Amino acid sequence: VILHAPFATLTHCACVTTHTTHTSRTHTHITMAGQWQGQDWEPVVIRKKGPAPGSSAKDPKSLAAAIRSGAQVETMQKFGAGTNKRGGGPSNAQKLENDTENLSHERVSSELKKMIQQARLAKKMTQAQLGNAINEPPKTVQEYENGKAIPNNQVLGKIERALGVKLRGKKK
Repeated sequence: VILHAPFATLTHCACVTTHTTHTSRTHTHITMAGQWQGQDWEPVVIRKKGPAPGSSAKDPKSLAAAIRSGAQVETMQKFGAGTNKRGGGPSNAQKLENDTENLSHERVSSELKKMIQQARLAKKMTQAQLGNAINEPPKTVQEYENGKAIPNNQVLGKIERALGVKLRGKKK
């Protein structure tokens, strides 16, 4: 049965906090005591604090006002501020710049490259044949004979055995 009279319709409120019935015109709630007790729904406004008294002011207007008033103002320039200079820099940069030590790798000496070439020619071998004999690419033999290779004792030992000569150590 539906009644169309404005005060006759009774409904149950869907709110969690109520336990009463109400009409469509009046809406009263009886809340449970202490259900929302720890909640604070007031807006919180967070503002940036201004400079504390006695601290430095970075605002140009306040700095100019302090200078005009005769207050003692201390200015400090940061390292390299406002300049395009690169002087100073890291502490080890000057050491690296002044370093005169030769940092290149040791290469095959001219005596060793001549000894390898003479021994290879005495055996009537080409660079490719010597490379095959020592299981190294021909380019390695070429680098040793041109003095561009970094000496490797394993490769030198292979060349010594293939050519039958002593390349390392003191001559007897």
